[in-house]
Amino acid sequence: MPPELPAGLFAIAHRAGNEPARLAEAVAAGALAIEADLWLHRGHIEVRHTKTAGPLPILWDRWELRPGWRPRLRLPELLEAAPPGVLLHLDLKGWDDRLGPAVREAMAALAPGRPYLVSAQRWSLLEPFHAVEEALVVHSIGSARRFERIARHLEGRRAAAVAIHRELLTQERAGRLQAVSEAVLTWPVNDPALLGPLAALGVRGVISDSLAVVRAVASAGAAG
Repeated sequence: MPPELPAGLFAIAHRAGNEPARLAEAVAAGALAIEADLWLHRGHIEVRHTKTAGPLPILWDRWELRPGWRPRLRLPELLEAAPPGVLLHLDLKGWDDRLGPAVREAMAALAPGRPYLVSAQRWSLLEPFHAVEEALVVHSIGSARRFERIARHLEGRRAAAVAIHRELLTQERAGRLQAVSEAVLTWPVNDPALLGPLAALGVRGVISDSLAVVRAVASAGAAG
C-alpha cells in the first residue's frame, strides 16, 4: 500500500535507525518515523552514516573514526529491529548506481507491502522507486544550486515530498517547494523552539537528532 505521512507536523528521528539502541530510544520517545543511512558495500546493503576509507579497515565521518572490522548493521537487521508501525526513512548514500535497485529488490523480498520513505541528495539513485507503490520518494536538497534545479528535474511532475536543509529554507523557497511537492521536510531541527516557525512555513516533517524535539512533536500530536 502507498505510504501515508502522519497527520500534522511529524518528526523523523535522524540516523536513529543506524544503531538498534538509538532506534529503540527514538521509538520510546514517540517517533513515528526513523531515518537510516544505506550504503552498498561489497554486495551488501549496510546501515551506517560513516564512510569507508578505501582498502583501510576504518570507517570515518568528519571528526569520528570507527574500526571497520567490527560487524556492521545490514538492512535485514534494521527491518527486524524496527516495529511494523514505524515508518522507515531510507536515505541512500554514495555514488554506486546499483544501490537503488538493490534496496528496491531487498525491500520487496524482506518486507513486502511495508510502506517506506526513500531519499537521496543524488536524485538518480531514486529513479528505481518511482514505480514502487510502497515507496514515497523524497528528493533531498542540500545546496542552493540543487534547490534551483528541483523544478526542472521534476519536469512538471509533482513530487511526493522534498527535504531541504534548514539553513536554505526561507518563506519564498518554502512556497516554491510547496508548488512542486505534496510535503516539505527539513533538517536538522534540534531545538523545539523552531517547531512553531517551521510549521508556519508549511513544513510537514522535521528531521531531528534530538529526542527532545521528537517528544515535543509527539506531545503536540497527542494533544491535537
